[in-house]
Amino acid sequence: MAACAAPPPPLPDKPQPAGPEIQLVTTPVPFDPSNPARINLNGFTYMGGLAVTDPITNRLHGLSDLKITPDGRLVAISDFGDLFEARLQFGEDTRLTGLTDGKLWPLKRPDGQPVQGKTEGDAEGLAILANGDRLVSFERDHRIWRYPAAGGPPTVAPKPGNLFSENEGMEGLTEYPFAGPDAYLVGSEEGELWLCKLSAACQTFSVLNGPDLEFGLTAIAPFQDGSVVAVHRAWDPVRGSRITVSVYAAAALKARQPQPMARLTLQAPLTVDNIEGVALVTAPTGATRILLLSDDNADAKQRTLLMVFDWTGRK
Repeated sequence: MAACAAPPPPLPDKPQPAGPEIQLVTTPVPFDPSNPARINLNGFTYMGGLAVTDPITNRLHGLSDLKITPDGRLVAISDFGDLFEARLQFGEDTRLTGLTDGKLWPLKRPDGQPVQGKTEGDAEGLAILANGDRLVSFERDHRIWRYPAAGGPPTVAPKPGNLFSENEGMEGLTEYPFAGPDAYLVGSEEGELWLCKLSAACQTFSVLNGPDLEFGLTAIAPFQDGSVVAVHRAWDPVRGSRITVSVYAAAALKARQPQPMARLTLQAPLTVDNIEGVALVTAPTGATRILLLSDDNADAKQRTLLMVFDWTGRK
C-alpha cells in the first residue's frame, strides 16, 4: 500500500533528543462523518475514536501494533523502531475520551544500543506474555526479539522458517495463553498463521483470509478461549483504505481456512485509515472491547487513529 502512496517525508535515523516525554494532542473522530450520531454496525458499537498527533517530535508515526496492559496503559511499536506508551482515558459512559502521559523510547538492540534506520527498526507486531516479557516482530530484517519484563537487552525468540519478502513479513503477532504461558501466534500478510513457543519451534496453525485477495493480514489478538480477532487491509487510490475486523471461533481455527463468525467492515464514507494494530479488553458491560490503531506512514494525507468498538457477540 505504501508503495502506491506519495513517499513519506524523511525521518531521522536517531530518536529526537527531547527524551521520552511527548505532548499528545487528541481530536475526537466520529464513526460516520456524514451521520455523527451513528454508532452501530453489524453488532459492533463504536465507543469513541481519536486522531493522535504530537507537535514536539516527528517520531510519533508509523504505529503498527498495540496492546493494553492490565493497569490500562496502551503500548505500541512503530515502523521506525520506537516504543510508545500512553494512558487511556474514558468518560462516565465508558467511551474513549483521550490519551495522557505519552512517552516514546527507541527499541534497543541486543548490544543495548537503539535500533538504527528503517531496515533494522521496522517493527510490525507486538505481544505481551503472561510474565510481562514483550515480543516484537520486525520486517526487512525478519526476526522476533524478546524484551524481558525486568529490563535489559532483547534476546532472539523463535520465528517461522518461511522466507518472507522484504516488506511483507510478520505483520501479525500476539500472545496466545490458550496454548500456554509462553505461546504466541505469528501471522504473515498473506494470512498464514503459526503457533510458536519460547520453548519450541513454530508450527503451521491456520490461514486467515480477508474477503478477497486484495486484503492482507495486518494484526491479530486473542480471546482467552483461543478464539482470535484478525484485521485485514486493502488499499487502492480510488477507494482508499478498506479494513475488515473478523472474529474467528477457536473451533473454526482447526480448519485450514476458517470462516469468521462476525465481521466489521470499515470503508468510506466511514472513518477509516491504515489499521495495523488490534487489542482486546473486556468492557465494563462485559462485552468484548476492540481497540484499533492506524499506521499513518508518516504521510500528511493519513492519520494516526485510535478507534474503540464493543462487540456483543459474546460476553
